Amino acid sequence: MIRLQKIEWAVLGLILVYSFIPAFGGLTRVLELAGGPQISPVNPRALLAPTPIILHILSSFLFCIVGALQFLPSIRQKNATGHRMIGRVIAVAGCASAVSGLWMTHFYVFSEALQGPALYWVRIVLGTAMIGLIVWAVVAIRARDIFQHSTSMLRAYAIGQGASTQAVVGIAWIIMVGSEVMGPLRDGLMIFAWILNLLVAEILIRSMLRPAKRLRGSSS
Repeated sequence: MIRLQKIEWAVLGLILVYSFIPAFGGLTRVLELAGGPQISPVNPRALLAPTPIILHILSSFLFCIVGALQFLPSIRQKNATGHRMIGRVIAVAGCASAVSGLWMTHFYVFSEALQGPALYWVRIVLGTAMIGLIVWAVVAIRARDIFQHSTSMLRAYAIGQGASTQAVVGIAWIIMVGSEVMGPLRDGLMIFAWILNLLVAEILIRSMLRPAKRLRGSSS
């Protein structure tokens, strides 16, 4: 049985709390589409074509929540089999999340208040990049390139967690301004959330992963 360190419990708890709003909201939507009581506002797009949004919610939930376990050294170092099994699950889930997100971005009809051209193209680029990063991570680990595997998955995870940061940014805006943001400004805040996630990912890569790479290179 794997015992997590206190810092690992803290990291896991932080990620789970951070992911709570989109995860809970998404699962609520799935229950509604499955015939449960209506809790969240009606989404006509979900009613007309529910399959992509259900797939996106469930796959994103797996990628973000189960994927959090991959950040824990106790899982990676002391349970390699578990790490590989979880990795396969989140690789498939991440690609399913990105593909369904791309489908919804292109085929769902959004008003200008919810998605303008800038947000559309950012979603297309980042969804495609997320698939590419996950595929590259799989190729890298098969070639035993742990550094490229780790950096690619971390960047893909940063993209996948975009909804969490968007929720935080959106709530902060409502608290400061008193109303929900719409239109181009909303697009800008959503894009900013992804930029912030990717910036944090790059900081983590340079502060935690690159030194380890140099150390291995100097000892060989």
